[in-house]
Amino acid sequence: MIALVVFLGNYGKEYASTRHNAAWLLEENLPFKSDFNWQEKFKGAYCVLQKEKIVSIAEQVCGVENLKVASNITPKIYFLKPETYMNLSGESIAELAGFYKIKPEEILIVHDELELQPGQVSLKWSGGLGGHNGLRSAKACLGTADFWRLRIGIGRPDHPDVAGYVLSNFTSDERTILSQVFDVLSKLLCRILVENPENFVKEWSKKKVNV
Repeated sequence: MIALVVFLGNYGKEYASTRHNAAWLLEENLPFKSDFNWQEKFKGAYCVLQKEKIVSIAEQVCGVENLKVASNITPKIYFLKPETYMNLSGESIAELAGFYKIKPEEILIVHDELELQPGQVSLKWSGGLGGHNGLRSAKACLGTADFWRLRIGIGRPDHPDVAGYVLSNFTSDERTILSQVFDVLSKLLCRILVENPENFVKEWSKKKVNV
């Protein structure tokens, strides 16, 4: 079961609306964001919610009838926004995980994904890193790539400047798509946290959100 959810992004107002900060934008649009009490530690901002609170949130967001709450939910679930730059995110993740004795397989990293088009999302276990510097750092600091990923599609640019592309702001059309993607991902994230994430891998290996 998931014990730590990491939202990857770059710290600073200048990056707030960029494609590389898709995960931070998701966090800001979660319907239960008011339940987060962020604290500064572990080279980032982190908070924790008790199991009972997570289940209550999931019931409100998804509906009780749509949930199959697992019996082995972790007692506490931590949330983390590394405030290092993207390529050092693993330092923050490893510090928190080490302090609270969270295993890599209990970690879900939410991040932007070039290989998925806007409107596409994916839940993935382990595997390649797709050239994502935040994931590379996580693997280097955790010593393994065996962690969960929730991927938010941003698409590839039609030019070679990938770095410039991911550090550019979303277009207005992309923001419209994202708002609908975030609604879907809010529900999925809740279900992942209270059910077994393995239940969703097949359905969400590469899913197009209806926008």
